[in-house]
Amino acid sequence: MPGARRVAFVLPLRLLLATLGGLALWLAFPGYDVWPLAIVGCGALAVATAGASVRSGLASGLLLGLMWFGPMFTWASTYAGTGPWVAMTVASALYPAALGGLLAWLQRDGMVRPVVGAAAWVLMEWGRSVSPFGGFPWSRLGFSQADSPMLGAVSLVAVPGLGFLVALVGGLLAVAAQRMLARGHGSPLTHRLQAFGAVLAAATFMLGPLLIPRPVDGDPVTVAAVQGDIPPDFTRTLTAEPGTMLQRYTDLTHELATDLSSGALPSPDLVLWPEGASDLDPLRPDGSPVATGRIMDAVDDIGAPVVLGAVSRRGGEAPHNMALSYLPGTGLDQTYTKIYLAPFGEVMPLRSIMRHLSPWVDRITDFVPGTRPGVMPVPLRDGRVVHLGLSICFEIVVDPAVRDVVTGGADLLVVPTSNAWFGPGDQSAQHIAASRVRAVEYGRSVVHISNVGISGLITPAGTVHQRTELFSQALLEGELPLRTDLTLAVRTGPWVPLAAVLIVLLGLLPRRPRAAAGAATVRLAR
Repeated sequence: MPGARRVAFVLPLRLLLATLGGLALWLAFPGYDVWPLAIVGCGALAVATAGASVRSGLASGLLLGLMWFGPMFTWASTYAGTGPWVAMTVASALYPAALGGLLAWLQRDGMVRPVVGAAAWVLMEWGRSVSPFGGFPWSRLGFSQADSPMLGAVSLVAVPGLGFLVALVGGLLAVAAQRMLARGHGSPLTHRLQAFGAVLAAATFMLGPLLIPRPVDGDPVTVAAVQGDIPPDFTRTLTAEPGTMLQRYTDLTHELATDLSSGALPSPDLVLWPEGASDLDPLRPDGSPVATGRIMDAVDDIGAPVVLGAVSRRGGEAPHNMALSYLPGTGLDQTYTKIYLAPFGEVMPLRSIMRHLSPWVDRITDFVPGTRPGVMPVPLRDGRVVHLGLSICFEIVVDPAVRDVVTGGADLLVVPTSNAWFGPGDQSAQHIAASRVRAVEYGRSVVHISNVGISGLITPAGTVHQRTELFSQALLEGELPLRTDLTLAVRTGPWVPLAAVLIVLLGLLPRRPRAAAGAATVRLAR
């Protein structure tokens, strides 16, 4: 076979491109934050799969996924160990593998197809968002763009559409590279003009969203958020004496009340504690006198509503991950139970298999999901009512979870989370970046309050104020605008994956054979 040696030589180059593309995607996200590398990663996979066989495309996509998700998810091994981290990485990498195979089929004539390729990226990310076991939509392309000039587009086309834009720009730059390296068909001047046109289009799509306004006006509300940190030697097994965490949050709130009485700080309209702030069940059938007494002492002292996170069994055996609001002089007012539970963290699929990977498996009790979106009306002492949109922990990356609270009337988004399970890695930085993207997507202020950090007050433009450090105590207080206007993303978001399906289906239709400008370059191996 005269082409055998050529195949053996060039396939490694495709795999090298995929490897570099995966590393670029990893570095695009916090805590490296080199957002242009997301574009580079998408472009690298486009070139690696152009003119490749489907088998080569699958291998390229798998390698890209392993290089991307392996270092991205190291925080998953903090307590669970190496086995679950490897399993999570490999399972996640299967989606880019399928993407690579699809791109190879779509680009089987050797030409990079940026629009169809970007639509294929949308489908891959949608697949990760809904499967398996409810999906895990972490580290999608859009969440790498919190500091990008493209971020403004998320208010028009939602997070899936922002991912499409990132992949489109990457595909256009891949076209430019392909034209510059093309040999044979067409003149060098034609190739250069085509490359220039592709670069110009990429620059337009990348910089154009800077023109999209990001309104930040709104009725101000003064918010205080308490980051309590965890005691020494405290782990996710809750080895500290029950009530230790609650005592921390009540003590810090009493300290805040003392500062208020001295005039050192303005009085907050609302006080927020994070997920798991109460490690005593406030909803026990006996009224939980200890937990309720401590909470109400702090609420009455601060003289403002307090919204806090707690795990409650509600008189049964199964736990509920909840947010509870308490009013001064009144007590418990509203509750929300987390709907979108994290697989392998709050529910354990395949328990009989997974227990062989980690001793933590049987320490996790399956939580009970909630049934209604987390819109919580909280009356303020000045007579206003603020409608909180609650997304507990990972719910902030789940599209329906956030869209449902916005359409349900939320004028302030709140992300109570713990993050203590994931140690000093980049998970917390990746988490608050997702909240920044959501702020712009829906034109809402966001209070991202973590037990251990990173926390921050985020304005609707996506800017973080009073950003905290990991594993520290902190008090955040400031004014945030309340907004009720709906962005276009509310309506377009659900349709972006459907539009991507249509684009990909059209791309799969047979194309008329034609000479390709880069044929001599891209057909070196399949």
